[in-house]
Amino acid sequence: IILTENDPALLDDIKDFLRKIVPGNRSYNHPSNAHAHLRSMLFSPDKTIPVIDGHVAFGTWQSILFVETDVYPRQRTVIVQIMGE
Repeated sequence: IILTENDPALLDDIKDFLRKIVPGNRSYNHPSNAHAHLRSMLFSPDKTIPVIDGHVAFGTWQSILFVETDVYPRQRTVIVQIMGE
């Protein structure tokens, strides 16, 4: 889960960055999808986002995006926990 601008060019840059940092075409000790596990380690598994008066309080251009690093299709569950003041 990331907070960033939902811009197609930026999303392409993120994909290029991940491919450069952790290439999918090299040999790893873990079979088949090690690069997916390593890429996922670069992201925090959770985010804290303030909600003020019923609206998320982040920058004008920011969006909440889910980054899938695995190479196999999977069903994912996103848990949203709302905490009071």
